[in-house]
Amino acid sequence: MTIMVRDLPEEERPREKLLAKGAAFLSDVELLAVLLRTGTRTESVLHLAEAVLSKYKDKGLISVVHMSPEEFAEIKGIGSAKAATVLAAVELGRRISVRAAEKREAIHAPEDAAAYAMPHFRYERKEHFAVLLLNTKNHVLDMPIVSTGSLSASVVHPREVFQAAIRQSAAAMILIHNHPSGYLLLTQKLIKKYMRFFIFKFHMVNDLSPKQLFALAG
Repeated sequence: MTIMVRDLPEEERPREKLLAKGAAFLSDVELLAVLLRTGTRTESVLHLAEAVLSKYKDKGLISVVHMSPEEFAEIKGIGSAKAATVLAAVELGRRISVRAAEKREAIHAPEDAAAYAMPHFRYERKEHFAVLLLNTKNHVLDMPIVSTGSLSASVVHPREVFQAAIRQSAAAMILIHNHPSGYLLLTQKLIKKYMRFFIFKFHMVNDLSPKQLFALAG
């Protein structure tokens, strides 16, 4: 016989536990159950939450970030309303992370650039090549994406990167490149890709005005 949430002691019910102790005290299953709100006639909301997390159990909680409404619909008991609630919560969490990072006043070290860029690209399933554009005080002007590739590759020409910097009159720029595969070692292929930017910059400077040279300094 399935134990329903209403059969649990009040202090063990997910919503009541959250209100009494705080969200940090809940497990992943319990937090998801709060979002789903109700189960079915035969399955408790906790079992529904377990079913969602077990759909891609090899990836764990992060799999929920990438699930589509259609994938939620494949789980018995998950309708469009429940799927929409979870997806909205995921997007709110993403926006909170992004906006918190954007409040960073200036970029002074690689760690600052990583903290700014990671909320934007942490859960992307394709490679993105972006450029973090800074003014003379190292404040962020913009971070345009100049190329979107596949799971393991992205193609970008230095021209596109420098055009973005010139348009924003950037005083400095930092190249941003995510790795959805999780492989973070610097390969010869990546080294050659980044060297193209230095070579391209060297050839460009002969045709740039003093103002444009200043925009690309650093």
